[in-house]
Amino acid sequence: MNRLFRLRMFAASLFCTTFLVFAPASAERGKDGQLNLLYWQAPSIMNAYLSGGTKDIEAASLVLEPLARYDETGAMVPWLVDTIPSLENGGVAEDLTSIEWRLSEGLIWSDGTPFTSEDVRFTWQYCTAEGGGCAQVEKYGGIVDIETPDARTVVIRFDGPKPFPYTAFVGAQAPILQKAQFTECLGARAPECTKANFYPIGTGPFVVEDFRPNDVVQFLANPNYRDAAKPAFSKVLMKGGGDAAAAGRAVLETGEFDYAWNLQLAPDVLARMEAVGRGKVVSAFGTVVERLVLNLTDPAKAIGAARSTREHPHPFLTDPAVREALSLAIDRDLLVEIGYGAAGRVTCNVLPAPAIYVSRANEACKMQDIDAAKERLDAAGWLDTNGDGVREKDGVDLRVIFQTSTNAVRQDFQVLIKQWWAEIGVDTQLRNIDASVFFGGDPGNPDTFQKFFADVQMFAGSFDGTDPETYMSSWLCARIPSPENQWQGSNISRFCDAEYDALVRQMRSTAPMNERAALAKAMNDRLVQSFVLLPLVDRGRVSARANSLGGVRINTWDSELWNAADWVRTDAK
Repeated sequence: MNRLFRLRMFAASLFCTTFLVFAPASAERGKDGQLNLLYWQAPSIMNAYLSGGTKDIEAASLVLEPLARYDETGAMVPWLVDTIPSLENGGVAEDLTSIEWRLSEGLIWSDGTPFTSEDVRFTWQYCTAEGGGCAQVEKYGGIVDIETPDARTVVIRFDGPKPFPYTAFVGAQAPILQKAQFTECLGARAPECTKANFYPIGTGPFVVEDFRPNDVVQFLANPNYRDAAKPAFSKVLMKGGGDAAAAGRAVLETGEFDYAWNLQLAPDVLARMEAVGRGKVVSAFGTVVERLVLNLTDPAKAIGAARSTREHPHPFLTDPAVREALSLAIDRDLLVEIGYGAAGRVTCNVLPAPAIYVSRANEACKMQDIDAAKERLDAAGWLDTNGDGVREKDGVDLRVIFQTSTNAVRQDFQVLIKQWWAEIGVDTQLRNIDASVFFGGDPGNPDTFQKFFADVQMFAGSFDGTDPETYMSSWLCARIPSPENQWQGSNISRFCDAEYDALVRQMRSTAPMNERAALAKAMNDRLVQSFVLLPLVDRGRVSARANSLGGVRINTWDSELWNAADWVRTDAK
């Protein structure tokens, strides 16, 4: 009885079963004309399951929706259901091996056809189909079957007790696909369904009118949206391209756009822009961590199709001493100061929030130590024997290709990191790639961050919701990107550790909150103490809205566009 009580209390602490309360609805759908969004990292696909890029997930969230999602406080809220299932209301089985969702009555797709439980079941089949390369497959871990006893009932059955059963179909990363549209797109055929991937049929407030990959998306208000008075905007223009500085100016200075996403700009630059008076910077901290990822496999072109695969270990980044030295050489305080100011803080963890999950075992990274980095390399036998400034061992030089997306802050970071690494005898060649391509999901493009045809790369990662179970599953051996999974794995560093995998499995069946927190910390520590990931900055999300745009509630736990149906034009100037 004591164990069951703990399980009940744990489950009860994780969600909110009250109805979502929105701002007052607009009197008339489409009355406010066109909404102009500037996502300078342009979307490359409108299917969240075929991209690990936040830009694509956010764009798709205007069209595709989950059963439940997270509000700006991190609380779980019903979306295509009226109530979140729980132990208390009978929606979660007493033995925690199943969860039953009850769809809201009368839901229809944007094409006017009924939204049913079969669509939910199909989405699970789609993401878990062999060879499909689903980027969000962690969301569906442990599911053995989904039953659909009627059109509105979805019963998810797990392979054992699952104390946190809210991973599948919750949050912007796990929306529902229409079975009729995607039924011929299972497995290896998934990336070939261009029309479905660019023009998905959804239940969200908007539908895609025109999609130009890595450029622009045009949306129209969904004529079959479930609230007849929403959305307030008849059209949405989502423009890509350019850079964060141009995006900030377009909202804060010139007023050409209503909303600019991901303003990765120095704090003084943002302050000058906001001072013009046309808009406001909106920001909030969540789980976004800017990090370096080290490639444990060999990216050399000479390997051909097997480059950056587990068949070929990296010639020197497999040496823990080299990885640790690269971390010791970095001055994270300076990176925060020049790149983010108050919108950033130094972190030594890949899991920076919520507070209960934050490890205190890695604080040493906060202090740069060039001398210690040199000592690690000396002790491991990496020496500069010919005086060219580059250390070598057994005929292998410490020369790295360091890539990231094109962005002023990231290029500043690259220059500094290159300088610090030169001080310890590591030569660095810098590359930057257009963000729309770098974070795209095209399995045929050699420049995506999943392909990782470089030695080191820098980007930010985060997770939706407040429970890190799915996020920490990202580093399972099975999640390594490869040709077999369309390069869609989330384990970018190619890290593979049996003990880590065991921790992931243990967390899936662990209920008490303190024990789950201990497991999450242990996984975090195993990653960062192996130096396969080098956390740099705990980043706040920073965007900008025009003074005349109302209803914006910036959300670090879901898509920033999560409540776009409630955005309205105001009289503010």
